[in-house]
Amino acid sequence: STETSRSVVLENIQGCSIKSLSMLLESISSLVVDDDFTVEVIPERNVAVATFIKSIDTEEFVKKCSQNKRVKELKITARLLELTQSIEAENIPAGVSKGCISVYFQSLQNGGGPVSDVQLFPEKNAAIVTFCHHKGNA
Repeated sequence: STETSRSVVLENIQGCSIKSLSMLLESISSLVVDDDFTVEVIPERNVAVATFIKSIDTEEFVKKCSQNKRVKELKITARLLELTQSIEAENIPAGVSKGCISVYFQSLQNGGGPVSDVQLFPEKNAAIVTFCHHKGNA
């Protein structure tokens, strides 16, 4: 069985505060923010990532979002966050150790999991974090 991402990316969220976005997602999913899912906003990309702590059908949720009247009015698009084994982390403060980055990305609260490798690129303030191939505990 293929593992489905527990995170949904919401694009074009400009003009939508994290509070109103959270309320909108609560009404679509019938779940409670902070208890059942988290919302993280990446303002420079006009993107938010909703990560579901509670096990839900994220594909169904994406479908509900795209049919939602308010979501359409705001021209927000929703898609599943691809499950990848590596991510590039940007804006890493100078002097942060591989260990710190590894601990941060292992935190399940941050939507992470077991990390197998961290490559630091201090000149770009970036790191490539590679996860052990994790089968979710959904």
